[in-house]
Amino acid sequence: MRGSNVLGLDLVQRLWLPERVVSLAAGHLRRVEQGVSKDLLRTFVDEDYESTLTYNQRLRLVDELYAFLTRMKPGDTVCTISNGSLYVGEITGDVEQVASEGGRSNLRRPVDWRDEGYPYHELPEELQQKLSVQHDVVDLTTVEGLVAGLGRTDEELEEEARESPGDTSVEIAALARRELELPEPTSGLAGRLLVHDVAWLREVRDLLWDDRQIIFYGPPGTGKTYLALSLAEYLAGGPEQVKLVQFHPSYAYEDFFEGFRPQEDPVTREVAFRLTDGPLRELADAAAREGNRHLPHFLVIDEINRANLAKVFGELYFLLEYRNRSVRLTYSGDDFALPPNLFVIGTMNTADRSIALVDAAMRRRFSFVELSPRAEPTSGLLRRWLKREGHDFESADLLDALNARIDDPDFQVGPSFLMRNGVHREGGLERAWRTKILPLLKEHHYGEGLDVEQRYGLRALRKAIGTTPQEPPNPE
Repeated sequence: MRGSNVLGLDLVQRLWLPERVVSLAAGHLRRVEQGVSKDLLRTFVDEDYESTLTYNQRLRLVDELYAFLTRMKPGDTVCTISNGSLYVGEITGDVEQVASEGGRSNLRRPVDWRDEGYPYHELPEELQQKLSVQHDVVDLTTVEGLVAGLGRTDEELEEEARESPGDTSVEIAALARRELELPEPTSGLAGRLLVHDVAWLREVRDLLWDDRQIIFYGPPGTGKTYLALSLAEYLAGGPEQVKLVQFHPSYAYEDFFEGFRPQEDPVTREVAFRLTDGPLRELADAAAREGNRHLPHFLVIDEINRANLAKVFGELYFLLEYRNRSVRLTYSGDDFALPPNLFVIGTMNTADRSIALVDAAMRRRFSFVELSPRAEPTSGLLRRWLKREGHDFESADLLDALNARIDDPDFQVGPSFLMRNGVHREGGLERAWRTKILPLLKEHHYGEGLDVEQRYGLRALRKAIGTTPQEPPNPE
């Protein structure tokens, strides 16, 4: 309940705490009975506030009055904010409708307030998200465990649980206290991903923990998507908490988060536009469910720079930076916040669109991790794979020689083009070079008049590294 600014007065300090009540302004509302139905209450509000409130304001007032008059009951927990602190109490009685100064507090309920408040900046992030919703009455049921645990240590909750078995409030508080964790990368993970040093994986993990959003960027074939998915599944504890989406030029907010889409009614076969959740909202809702909040959830966005990011993210841009706040959504009108346990990993192909085109807002909200043939973990990736698979190192030597001749680092060739067993069968390397690598470089040098075969072909590169040229197999 908000009471720190009711028509210019802080009722929390002036009325609620001293007189042990909570109130709602209803200066124009006729006398109503506790437990009134929402339909009847809507009729009263439309008649009593027709000249003072807009239609949307009346709708919101109906929701707030209905919550105060009907949904709230003795024994419920109530919270309010004043002077930078959260105050918590328990409703102890029924509604009383009285005349009040300026019509600021006509509806009242008695409350047993706790003596001390809790500093707002020390509250759990999910609770701050809910408290940032700008309504006079906000339902905190989804974070009741966090409220129940305020002022109590983990040890105190454990002791209360032992002394009062079956106390659901203590159980809910203990469940909400389970901390979110990202597992530490191990040498075994580094070995599976062929990363040169587990310390590099730990740094990526730390960046995710601190910023919650990172982008792997680099030229084609550097393993960005594979690494993003593999790392997300490891940190999330499995693929169930990982969702992949791929951006493209026509991708929009309605595809990514929520929007109206045509759907056919299975009975009438009629088509109508219905509000439909996109992948981000689906994953966010799953991450925010009770019992899931200590589990990391990952959204992997492949080719993140191929879409118009401002158009796709919309108001969600704000939430990427301010995870402790909520915003009003464009279509549904719901108040929404990104769960603290939702992490985002994007991949960006620097040959498709330069990283220089990413705006400052995007840079501020993501940490950027380069995957380039010039540096580890990418530079030695092919050699580590060849060693594991039992192949010779000729293809790695050729790739190094190739990239040494490419001046633009954004167009250097990544090792994944050659990390296929078919490449290392008879004639496979020549075929991969002719059909995958050379076309990529021809596109890069289009219009320059460069003889790509002479500069980047296998014959020229083998001569440069001092190996014997091999004739391609006879197709007949």
